[in-house]
Amino acid sequence: MSEARGDFPPEPPFDCPRCPRLVEYRKQNARNEPDWHNAPVHSFGDTGARLLIVGLAPGRTGANRTARPFTGDWAGDLLYPTLQKFGFARGEYDRDGDDDLRLVEAMITNAVRCVPPENKPTGQECNRCRPFLTARIEELPQLEIILALGGIAHTNTLRAPDFLRRIMGFPLLNYLFFGLLYVGTRWPETNTVGGFTSGDATLEAFSTLITQKRSFYFQVHTHPASRLPPP
Repeated sequence: MSEARGDFPPEPPFDCPRCPRLVEYRKQNARNEPDWHNAPVHSFGDTGARLLIVGLAPGRTGANRTARPFTGDWAGDLLYPTLQKFGFARGEYDRDGDDDLRLVEAMITNAVRCVPPENKPTGQECNRCRPFLTARIEELPQLEIILALGGIAHTNTLRAPDFLRRIMGFPLLNYLFFGLLYVGTRWPETNTVGGFTSGDATLEAFSTLITQKRSFYFQVHTHPASRLPPP
């Protein structure tokens, strides 16, 4: 597959060969847990999404098992009830993915689509997977908000070519440019979220963060910059 942007779909094939270390780790997990998904995890949500949440990568016993982002571990226990609270999700959430959950005007994806050993993708693996993130962003024409959770998701989102074409060029965590709001934040792993440590990461803590960012969005969305034509 060439590196031309248009050659990449928004989701990788389940037998994606681009990262040898991750391919080998997928095979190892398939040998140990043959009933798990053990393949690239596709984005989940509404193709008419206004909100795109970008995470790091599938968790080994979470999305790598269930085939749905943020499903199967504590991260989903935190994220999905928050999305339900703010109207971005409907239905029941189940850790095994055996539910009727659907997202409303929202989508969830990962910067790296295959589970990495110790939850740590290399820089080269991030680079090789980024074209899928770029294509995913390009195929969301109604997109208004991007929320990146954690440093790797933040870096990969900012390096996605389609995203960079719209950036106005100032190094802030919050960007408003041509109607698209970008929010980069920490995710409660070893960092903090809105002043809450990882040990205190609760639905209330993450809800506080979303409330703050959603409020910020509604305050700035009518800024004149949002009415400028694209470059």
